Order: sequence, then structure tokens, then C-alpha cells
Amino acid sequence: MAFNIALSGLNAAQTDLDVKGNNIANASTTGFKRSRTEFGDLYSSGLQNLGDTSAGDGVSVQNTRQLFQQGNITATSNGLDMAIDGEGFFVLEGANGERQFSRAGQFGVDQNGFVTNNQGARVQGFQANESGQVGDVRGDLEVNTENLAPKSTTNVAANLNLDSRETVLRVDQTLIEANGDQINELFSGAIGNAGFDQTDWSITDPEGTTSTFSTADNNSAAGIAASFASQSGVTATASSQATISGLSNPDSADTLRFALSDGGGGFNYDIGGSSTLQDIADGINADGSIDLNAAINGGDLELTDNEGRNIEVELTGGGSTELQLDSQGSSGPETLSDTNTGPFTVVGNLEFTVQDGYGLSASNSQILSGSETGTSDVQNAFAPNDPNTYNHSTSTTIYDSLGNPHEMTQYFVKQSQVGNPDNSWKSYVEIDGELVGNSAENPGGTEGFDLVFQTNGSLDTAQSDEVLINDWEPKDENGNPNGAAGPDGSVTEPPLPQGNDSSNFVLDYTNTTQVGSGFAVNDLQQNGFATGRLTGLDVSEEGVIQARFSNGESEALGQIALANFRNNEGLAPVGDTAWVETIDSGDAVISRPNTGPLGAIQSSSVEESNVDLSEQLVGLITAQRNFQANSKTIETSDQITQTIINLR
Repeated sequence: MAFNIALSGLNAAQTDLDVKGNNIANASTTGFKRSRTEFGDLYSSGLQNLGDTSAGDGVSVQNTRQLFQQGNITATSNGLDMAIDGEGFFVLEGANGERQFSRAGQFGVDQNGFVTNNQGARVQGFQANESGQVGDVRGDLEVNTENLAPKSTTNVAANLNLDSRETVLRVDQTLIEANGDQINELFSGAIGNAGFDQTDWSITDPEGTTSTFSTADNNSAAGIAASFASQSGVTATASSQATISGLSNPDSADTLRFALSDGGGGFNYDIGGSSTLQDIADGINADGSIDLNAAINGGDLELTDNEGRNIEVELTGGGSTELQLDSQGSSGPETLSDTNTGPFTVVGNLEFTVQDGYGLSASNSQILSGSETGTSDVQNAFAPNDPNTYNHSTSTTIYDSLGNPHEMTQYFVKQSQVGNPDNSWKSYVEIDGELVGNSAENPGGTEGFDLVFQTNGSLDTAQSDEVLINDWEPKDENGNPNGAAGPDGSVTEPPLPQGNDSSNFVLDYTNTTQVGSGFAVNDLQQNGFATGRLTGLDVSEEGVIQARFSNGESEALGQIALANFRNNEGLAPVGDTAWVETIDSGDAVISRPNTGPLGAIQSSSVEESNVDLSEQLVGLITAQRNFQANSKTIETSDQITQTIINLR
């Protein structure tokens, strides 16, 4: 009996040595799970031997159990190496169609582009469509090494802040011209009507308040302009111009006298028998005693005073000289001769600049003559090449359907509050130096797009324009169409239709604000890109394999699938650090990493064996002692048996 008991101990010790030796041999095997030997004692039982004096029948190996505790995770330099931090197994499809499960994440790409392990088994996962969206269909994970096709820009999302403290640069105004530049004859001993009559003026501001003042009788244009210097909302400029033509019969007995009112000086020109208009012009410019500018234009002598003072012209001497005096607003030229010598006065011309929201009226119809409406005029109007005409600007690169890059610049101009909603701005869009816009609402982009903000600084989407660019024609560096898809003017408002094949794109300002801080580009994203080649692979914690391309884009190729079991210890090892499911393990539950009980994926890492060498070496000594002790039992039993045999 003792021999059998000792023999069972030897067998158990040998199994223990085998298990520990296998653990030690796989101490460096990636994803390996150590095993332990579990023993149980043996007793013979029967109806007649249920007493407490039974010695027992030895030992048996009840189970060799694999322990699935987490191993250490070590970083590697391979982007497709993966370690599971937590529960779960990689799902593999072998060449024979057998589904296997493993914790060894040393993966690569085979000649067909499939992700495989060292034995060629294909890694299973959730596949992505052409748009890079991961779906629910499981299959072999494949790495597409083809170039990434270009994509035209269809959306630009601008997250900006426009500084609410900025001033309005544009000045909208109305130009009103007075009915000046007319000739008035001065009679001996009296000035007559050589000037503007006494006039009462009214200026109305944007709030409806009216201020009044008067200018005196026989005032020059220069005098009236000076009186507007102290007014608000309206300014006046003056100029005078007289034209002398038709010089004939120049007579040395005659003298031309020129004078300017309001202290502008005077000059006498003595006519010679061969004098010409050019001679007169040269004489005026050379003398310097009068502030007139004299020039020959189209054969006529033009006399100009840029301050708008009255220009007086008189012919004296009684000779035979004749000439014509004219001005822009007169009914016809006056003839200066020995019978009509003058003097004559050319009254200056007035131009009033009325700022947006203000109104101007006058009691003297001689000045405004019902033209109060005037003509619209803009000072400091937006011009992309003049930084003084816009408050902010920013640029980004967009792409056409061929993947060609184009520079898009956005300009922002604060608007006057007069006639506009509060907190109003204009946005202008320029691509490669050309303004673009919506052909239906903003042709050529010249009118800009309205951006209106609420009192809390957020965009008022109800009052702001939806910015659609539908007139951009992609061009090459020479300004010629480059063959990419052109605009589609039939689309006049967002959103773009499905399968957009034009150069149209939407500018989204929803996240743009206007608060009292500096201009800031918090984020400026566009969804187009150029052609790209594959440069690397990355794996997220959720197991999504991302392909990186040379154009800076990334695209999901698929997502690793992980399996879990109710009883991991029921899995059957099949070698190469792989297991297959059994009845004891239960069915595999396959899902995505980092969901439910499944662990996260660590890329460029592997899980080491969970074997503790120190523990296993100590276990070897214990197993060896057990083997020696059971051998000693056999030796002792043999000696006892020999003693019995030797009895005589």
C-alpha cells in the first residue's frame, strides 16, 4: 500500500515540476498566463471502512489551473502593438477558420493589408466605411495603404471674438452742392449781388434735434464754409473757378485786373500787342501777389482758388482788347471789352458733407435749390488692400475638389449704429485676392454679410446672415480656371445638398462672439484637404485604428473587437498564447474596448507574462523536496519488505 501512496506522490510532484517548468520557460512570452497545480488527497471508501482509522491512498492532481491576472504593460516602438489594460481577449481568425482568443497583442500588416499576429491569424474588429465612420459590422481589420483622395472645403467653422470696443471706420455721408460759380457784375460804387444772399441754416441730428444759424448777405463761398467749422454733422468746403477764353485784339492800352475777396490779394496784368492767354497765366503765377492758380486747359485760361473766395476780373484802359469770362454755374460767358469792362465777380462753389443720420436745409434757394437730398458718398469704405478700412482680419487655407490650396481671408468691419441694429458688423470674404459672396444676396461679396450680436455678446442668428459662398471659381496662380469643380449659383442658402459637387461652401459664425476683449481666433476649422499618403497608424484607448496621412488628416480604419467570457479559466489553450472557447468557458461576448467590463487598449505596448520567477523558483524547490520525500517513502517501504522477506 505504501508503494502506491508514494508513487502517487511522485506523479503529483512530477506534474508540479512540469507546470512550474512551463511557467519559467514562458516567463518572457507576451500575453502568457501562468498555471498552478492543484492537488487533492485520496481515500478508499466502502460500506465496511468508514471509520476514522483509514490511512488514505495518496494524492491526485485535481486541476492545472491557468491564472489570468493582468501582466505588466511594456512600451514598444511598433504602433500596432497593443496591450489590454483590464478584462478581455483579442479575437483572431485562423487560416483554418477557427476562432481563437489571445492576450498577445504583437500585430503587424501582411502582404494583403490585413492586421495579423505572428502566426498569420487575422485580427477581428468593427469595420469603417469610406467616410471613416466605424459601424457595427465585424470582420477582418484591413489597413488601406492607398493615397487619401482630396476633399473640397464645404464648411468653415469660425470661433472668433470681435472686439466690441472697436470704433466705426466707415463714414456714410451725403454730398450737397451749392449753386455757385456764377458771374455777378459789380457796379460802380456798390458791390451789388456779388455773393450769396443772407441765409438761415438748419441742421437736424439723428435724434431729431434741430440747430439753426445764419450767414450774412453777400457772403463768399469761403465765408459760408468757415461758418460751418463749428457745426456738428455737417462740413462745408468751397472752391472758385473762372475761365477766360476768346482773347482777341490784344491792345497795350488795356490792363487786366485780378483780385480775390477776403484778403486774397490782387494782380494787374498789362496787355501787350502780342499777349496770349499763356502769357497771362505765366504772369499771374510768377507775380505771387495773388493766391490764384492759373493754368491753360484746352486752350482756355482757368483761374482757381481752392478756398472759395470771390474772383474779381476787370478790364481797364479803353483799348480794343476783347475776351470771354465764364464760370460753371453761369448762364453764359460775359464779354469784357471797351464797352463792358466790368468789374465782374465769379462767386465760388460750395459742397456740403452731411454725415449719415443728419439733415441740412437752407432758406436761400440760391444755395441749395431743392437739392437737399444730394448724392450718397462714403469715406473710408472697405477695401481689402487698405488695412485702415477694416477692424479685424484672419486667414486660413481651403481646398478645391482637386486638392489645390487657396488662401481665404475674412475681414470684419464694425458698422455705424445709425440705421443699423445694435452691435452690427460686416464680414467680407476674399479668396486668392478676389472678393466672393452669395450671387443672389451679396453679388461678388462687395456688400458683405451682416453679423448682429446680442447684448450678452453672442451671435443673434435670427438677424445675422447665413453665409453661403456660391460664386467662387477656383483658379490657378495665373488667374485662370484650374479645372476644379466650379460654383453652383442655383444653391442660394444653407445647407448644401447631399453629394455637393461644386465649389460652394458654408461659413459658420455661430460660435463667434463680440465682447470687450481683444480680437481672438479661438478656433478656425475647415473640412477640406489635399491628397495625402499614409505616414503612420495610431490606436486609441477605444481600439480605433487611425491612419495618419501626409496632409495632416487622419481617418479611422476600424476598431479592435474584444471578447469576454463568464469563466476565463474554462478556455482551452491551443498554443501560441491562444485559447478557444469551451462549454466550461461559456460563449464569447464580443464588444468594443473600454466599454462595460472590457479594458482599454494601450497602443505601442504589449502585456508581459504574469509569471513571477522568484515565486516559481521557490516552487521548484518545494516540488523537488516533495519528490525526494516520496522517494524516501518507497525506500523505507522497500527496507521493511526486505526485512520481512529475510525472516527465518
